[in-house]
Formats: sequence, C-alpha cells, structure tokens
Amino acid sequence: MSLPVIDVSALMTGATNAAKQGLARHIADALREDGFFYAVGHGVEPSTFGQLDSAARTFFALPEELKLDIAMAKGGRAWRGYFPLGGELTSGQPDQKEGIYFGAELSNDHPSVRAQLPLHGANLFPDSVPTLRDAVLHYMEQATTTAHALMQGIALSLDLPADHFRRTLTTDPTCLFRIFHYPSTSVDDTRWGVGEHTDYGLLTLLATDEVPGLEVKTPRGWIEAPPIEGALICNIGDMLDRLTAGRYRSNPHRVRNISGRGRLSFPFFFDPSFDARIAPLPGFAPPLKPPARWDSQDLSAFRGIYGDWLVGKVSKVFPQLSTAL
Repeated sequence: MSLPVIDVSALMTGATNAAKQGLARHIADALREDGFFYAVGHGVEPSTFGQLDSAARTFFALPEELKLDIAMAKGGRAWRGYFPLGGELTSGQPDQKEGIYFGAELSNDHPSVRAQLPLHGANLFPDSVPTLRDAVLHYMEQATTTAHALMQGIALSLDLPADHFRRTLTTDPTCLFRIFHYPSTSVDDTRWGVGEHTDYGLLTLLATDEVPGLEVKTPRGWIEAPPIEGALICNIGDMLDRLTAGRYRSNPHRVRNISGRGRLSFPFFFDPSFDARIAPLPGFAPPLKPPARWDSQDLSAFRGIYGDWLVGKVSKVFPQLSTAL
C-alpha cells in the first residue's frame, strides 16, 4: 500500500484547461481517499532544497547553547525560533524532536506587527549559521508559489473556479514553516517523534531528507510514507476538511525514526489569511451528523476567523509560551 504520486506540473505552467481538469480529478481521488499524495513537477528547485538541507544540518550540529541563541522565548508574539528535544507537545505528550519555527518575515513597521497580531513579526536566525536566513526565505518564497498553484488544482477538483481560494481565503495567506530534526530512537522505544495528529490549516507541503519515518492513517490502516527523491508530500488540514464538510478529510499522521540516523523534515503550512472567516464552501453544507474523527472533534462547530483557530491550537503545543499571545 502506498500514497498516490501526482505530476502537478500542469498547474505550474501554461497547460491547457483540459490538462488541468484531468489533474484535478487525480487530486480529488487522492484527497477523498487518503488526504495525502506525493507531488512531482512542483516547481521547487532541487538547488533550493539542497541549500536549505545543508544549512539545517549545520544548525542542528551546533552545541545546545548556540542553538538556544534563537530560543522561542525570545520570539515573543511572533512565535519564532528554536525549541529543544521534547520542547513541543502533541496531544499533551512531548515529541522526540527539536526544531525551528519560521513565518513570513515582517518588519516592525508592518501593519500586522504594529497591531500586535499573534504569529506575525520577524524571524530569529542564528549568527552562527549565516546561510540559514537566505535558504529559509528563498525556500518559503518558492513553496508559496507552489501552494497557490496546488490550491488552484484543489479548487478545480471541487468544481470551483481555479482562483476561488486566492480570491476568498488566501489573498494574504498565513505561511508558516518548520525545520524538524528527529534523532533516531530504538525499536523498543514507544515514544513518537511526533504523535498522531492532523494539521490545522489548508495545505501542507512536506520535504524530507532520505530517512523514512512518516506514517499516514488511511481507510486501509496505517501505512508508511517513505521519501521519494524530488517529491513533496502534500496533505490537507482541518480547515479544508471543515470547508468541504468532510468530503476531503484531514487524515492523521505521525513520525517515528528508528533508522539509526537523524531525520530532517521541512513542513511548509499554507493556511487561510489570518482574518479570513471560515464557512463551508458553496454547495458544501455541514452534515447533520459529523463524521467520526480520531480526536472526537466536530470541525463543523468552529465559527470565526482562522487566526482564532490557529492561536488556540498553537497555544496547546507550547503552553509555557502561550502567555506571549
């Protein structure tokens, strides 16, 4: 059993409408069934990922005290920076990973920063790895372009105009980026690198190194999702599940690294605008009986703007920092 592999290059180029419609059908099949697929032809350049991977390895090889120069506690309301092993919680349990949080790079005079919106501001970059800044910002720029294009394909797969999401929900998308390092654990260790969870927003683009570890819960049970060279692993989040009234499901996933080597992953989260009001898409009324979820949550019960949803979720991941928000 494996996740489908979809060539999305038609969305990145001036392909015919027929080609895009054919691609949309493949996306619809993947998202109805698994909520995940591998994307090839996605437009993120191999050299861009290579520079990011190299800078990340340099950072995580640093002594702990140097990594803590950009500790998340120094990021304030922007919620950026480094957390050590066990510093992030999933469902209340410490993850067996360390990582760095990034977002859109905003200056102090940006209107959202002046308004003191949570999760908006400047990133923290280490002086000890000067290449990391350009590598992260360049990767985020390319990933944002790819995500906008993939959302066109998702719109078409839902019989909506290709620009529907960009006009209504992602005019000013919330773009968050993480770099995670999962140390290898023993086969007998029952702790997870990251436990069972779903993502919060619309769309996640995941790049990884060559080390496996990701598992996805599908209607066929838990399956492994090993890396495919040059491919991004794409999955939808809770808000697209909410918007489609469950037609597209945000399926759970988890990570355990028992490879004997460290594992790097690079999830890019492409989410609605912070002030976007969340409501079902045209023609997608909430079901009378919400479908059962792994966490017993009723997504259709959420009313409000995306920023409120996101802040509530993030505050549970780092409760010790929640007062900054």
